[in-house]
Amino acid sequence: MEETKTFSKYVGGSPINIAIGSSKLGLKVGFIGKIADDQHGRYISKYIKDVGINTQNVIVDHKKHKTGLTFTEIKSPTESNILMYRDETADLYLEPSDIDEEYIKSASSLLISGTALAQSPSREATIKAARLAIKNNLKLIFELDYRPYTWKSMEEVSEYYQLMAKMADVVIGTRDEYDVMENIQDGTQLDNQRTITELFKYNPSLILIKHGKDGSFAYTRDGKVYEGSIYKTKVLKSFGAGDSYASGFIFALHKDLPIETALKYGAAASSIVISKHSSSEAMPTEEQIKQVIADGEVRFDD
Repeated sequence: MEETKTFSKYVGGSPINIAIGSSKLGLKVGFIGKIADDQHGRYISKYIKDVGINTQNVIVDHKKHKTGLTFTEIKSPTESNILMYRDETADLYLEPSDIDEEYIKSASSLLISGTALAQSPSREATIKAARLAIKNNLKLIFELDYRPYTWKSMEEVSEYYQLMAKMADVVIGTRDEYDVMENIQDGTQLDNQRTITELFKYNPSLILIKHGKDGSFAYTRDGKVYEGSIYKTKVLKSFGAGDSYASGFIFALHKDLPIETALKYGAAASSIVISKHSSSEAMPTEEQIKQVIADGEVRFDD
C-alpha cells in the first residue's frame, strides 16, 4: 500500500454487504443505519438505493461524524491487509430515537450485526430495534460480525453478544466468533455441542457455526444437525466470505428452502465473492448460486 497510487472504491461493511447481497438475490430489503453528511455518505445512500434497498430509515448525521473508511490490500489469497479508519464514525451514532417501530413492523425479519453493539448510542438503538422486532413477531437474526478494533474489552463483547444471541431466533457466526462470545481467551475452543446446549436454553431455534475451509454446521432446537461443505474456487481474498454466506443462507431461509439447501446457498455465494476483487459488487444472483451448486465449483470463463 505504501507504493499504491490508485484505488478502487466500493461500498462495504458487513451489514450493508448482507443487505446488498440479499437484495441482489431478490429479497425486499430495507436498511436501518446512520451515514455521514459528506461525499462518502451520499455515495453510499445512492448506491444502496440503486441496488433496490429501501433507504427510508437511513439517517443522515448532521453532527460532523464521518463515514468509516477501510483500505484493503490484497497481496495474495492468504494475505489481505486492512487499514481501518473507524474513530467517531457516523454509523455508531445511531440513536434510539432514530428507530421507527412502524418501519420495523413492515418487515418479516430483522438482522442485527454485532458491530452495531460496539458502543453507545448505537448499542442502545440496536437493542431497542431487536426488542421491537420481538414485540412485533419478526424473525430476529443475529450475525456475530466480530471486529476487535471497535470494542474495548473481551468482557464487553461477551456481555452484549450473549444478550443479543439469547434474544435471537437465528444466530450466525464463525467458530472463532462464538469463542469470543463465550469469552474464551486461552486459545482453547469450546466445542459446538456446548455452545448450542447453552443457547438452546433461550430463544434461538437455529444456530449456524462456520468452520472456514472445513465447512459449516447448522443446529436446530429439535436436535437435528446439518453439515455444509464448501465449493472449489480461485481464492483472491478472504474478506467478504461471511457477508456473502449470510446473504445466501438467509435468502434460502426466507424462501422456505430446506436447511441443507440454505447451507449450499451460503457456501456457493461465499465461493463466488472470495474469487472477486470487490465484496458488495461481487454479490451473486440466485442463478449464479444455482450454477455453482450444479457444477460443484465456481466456473471461470476465459
